[in-house]
Amino acid sequence: MSRYARQEILPQMGRERQERLRKSHILVVGAGGLGCPALQYLVGAGVGRITLVDPDKVERGNLHRQPLFTEGDIGRLKVEAARSRLADLNPDVEVTAIAAVLDPTLAAALMSRVELALDCADSFAVTYTLSDSCKALAKPLVSASALGLSGYAGGFCGPAPSVRALFPGLPKTSATCATAGVLGPLVGTLGAMEAQMAIAILAGIEPSPLGQLVSIDMETFGFRSFRFDKAQEPAEIPFPFIGRQELLATDILVELRPIQEAPRSLRADAVRLSVDDFPGCSTRLPHGPRVVLCCRSGLRAWRAAEALRPTWAGPIALIAAGEDQGR
Repeated sequence: MSRYARQEILPQMGRERQERLRKSHILVVGAGGLGCPALQYLVGAGVGRITLVDPDKVERGNLHRQPLFTEGDIGRLKVEAARSRLADLNPDVEVTAIAAVLDPTLAAALMSRVELALDCADSFAVTYTLSDSCKALAKPLVSASALGLSGYAGGFCGPAPSVRALFPGLPKTSATCATAGVLGPLVGTLGAMEAQMAIAILAGIEPSPLGQLVSIDMETFGFRSFRFDKAQEPAEIPFPFIGRQELLATDILVELRPIQEAPRSLRADAVRLSVDDFPGCSTRLPHGPRVVLCCRSGLRAWRAAEALRPTWAGPIALIAAGEDQGR
């Protein structure tokens, strides 16, 4: 027990709560700037089982903020490289690696087996997909996001409101870490905070971080925290994300990526439009019970859905196709 002695002597932990961690099984989505520190601290703390999901390979541009990886890992799947490094850190923790894009179908299957999810993907679609799945199953979600020199981490779902209750609409900017940049210490801080929140939830430490959000500004070194446990859930999910497997033959599939970006759409009969074609494009769509809007990250699809809603009475769903079909 010497491995965990320093945390077991804490009055908030003790051996009983340490045993809760050992018996826990969690889902971590993303092995990047947020996921690397979160994984290191969760494995170090003795969380029993981790299912890790990430589709990407290690690139040289990752190394400044993803300290699980080295030059020798470039070109390897992140989940495989991370599993090897984490086994060296603590061989008693079982890490299952899944190299895949998380979509609603996969999220539902994985969430049924775990107690808690960590959103470390920093992806608009993944955040809402995990939130919807966790809310449906009444399981807690710890989520973080970073951009530039600021970001946040919070505890959602379970007994707390979902991400949609706090963030019902689009982010204010469509920028990403790839376009706006990010510093390693920021995502390291947020990833460590996610790990701390997850440990508190799993071990039953009070007060719970569920229903609390912490924001960080590394330009001013300011930290702010507030509770949102009274936030109201939306009456319905306006534009749910669906997986490719959930496409129906009767769906009208709208491909929002130009052909040079995605030469092959998800279906041969997809209607190709751009976000600029909305609103006013409902007359150009064939008749059908549901419109499904597809783009890479989900942002363009959501914007198109908001513009389409006033003139389209039927249901609208979104697909975030990910990197494998083009950027």
